[in-house]
Amino acid sequence: MSEENMEKTTGEVQGETQQAQPTSPQSMQLPEIKPTQVSGARKLRWGVAYVYSSYNNTIIIITDLTGAETVARVSGGQVVKADRDKPSPYAAMMAAYKAAQIAMSRGINAVHIKVKAPGGYGPKTPGPGAAAAIRALARAGLIIGRIEDVTPIPTDTIRPPGGRRGRRV
Repeated sequence: MSEENMEKTTGEVQGETQQAQPTSPQSMQLPEIKPTQVSGARKLRWGVAYVYSSYNNTIIIITDLTGAETVARVSGGQVVKADRDKPSPYAAMMAAYKAAQIAMSRGINAVHIKVKAPGGYGPKTPGPGAAAAIRALARAGLIIGRIEDVTPIPTDTIRPPGGRRGRRV
């Protein structure tokens, strides 16, 4: 075999092997993908929903993002007739729905939720209406951002009411 034939043969073999090897990811250029915009995208106006839930009542307050302007304030006692129904999940759900309607009519369409229990010397867990209120806010059409527990928990202890000798019954 002559040298020219040898070079052609090796060149063909090298060319075939080069074609068979995949190219590296850095050398490949992909077409640039532009972000698609949703035609009906709406601007989010954020607020803060404070859900205070105790064993006696549930209070929902929706403010602007700074907390300076109260947009809506509804309690469980405003939506039910009997006092025994104020802490119920039904009353919390109705109060949250009513507060969400007021907030959406004033332009708030997304909220961060802060859940609070009585805390201190009282119970550290929210009452029965907290979960129902959060669910009702979401179902009413508000977009939920963060959910945070802001129950005041003492680092050491606090002096309970009733004085040194306690509550005398």
